[in-house]
Amino acid sequence: MIDRYHLRYFLAVVDTGNFSRAAAACNVAQPTLSVGIARLEASLGRTLFNRTNRRVALTEAGAGLLAHARAIESGFAAAERAVTGAAAAPLLRLGVLTTIPRHAIERWLAARSGDRVELVEGNERDLRARLARGRIDAALTILRDGDDRGAGQHLLTEGYALAIGSTHPLAGRASLSAEEIAHEPMIVRRHCEMLSETSRFFTARGVRPFFPARTTSDDRALSHVRARLGITVMPESFHADGVARVPLADFDPSRDVGLVFAAHAPPDAALVTGLREALTYSRSSRT
Repeated sequence: MIDRYHLRYFLAVVDTGNFSRAAAACNVAQPTLSVGIARLEASLGRTLFNRTNRRVALTEAGAGLLAHARAIESGFAAAERAVTGAAAAPLLRLGVLTTIPRHAIERWLAARSGDRVELVEGNERDLRARLARGRIDAALTILRDGDDRGAGQHLLTEGYALAIGSTHPLAGRASLSAEEIAHEPMIVRRHCEMLSETSRFFTARGVRPFFPARTTSDDRALSHVRARLGITVMPESFHADGVARVPLADFDPSRDVGLVFAAHAPPDAALVTGLREALTYSRSSRT
């Protein structure tokens, strides 16, 4: 027999990725939680987690249980609300790609009311892993081959351009070639999904600039650009006071930004619409 608290322990381990954090989330001692998981595994006759010193991963049986466990817990919560008359307080766990502009997320959050939101930032690989394990409900990320484009999940297609301090002599140009900026210092955005392509583009043209800074923060990259420490390549939707965006001639890669939903979470039309508006506004208001 499966008790509800067993499922709560199971979901807590999935969501936190760690037995000690799961125990804290459930307000129990770690041995108590471990015993509960063991009893759940014994009742099912299956191992639910692969445990190592560094991580806890779902087994195939655990992945199969996950969607059912969330549905059961959701049903319990709905029943409790129906009896007590409590209003629903849904929690949306949204993964956000690190290269999504901060001001787009700010605009989307400002337009929301009612639902609770938990934001989880990560790179593409991390967000996809969290989706597969049911740790987040949806991910705002780059769409790849195999993602469902028919459910209204595509939000924005955008290219890349140079970010240059607005007081820089080249800031007013309609476009710039790689050769024209060969002697300009470049800020390296180490988390950029186009970092390899950008490097190959400049190398193929004999451009090997000086790199005065390497960062995984786009806000910091923009700050460096504004201070004229260097220039960089960023998605078109990034903008900031004191930063000009100038096209880079012959550099034409683009990215499709969209929502990918976890197996347990059906597509949310309101979420799609709200994020599309925020991203579109972010891109159209760039300077």
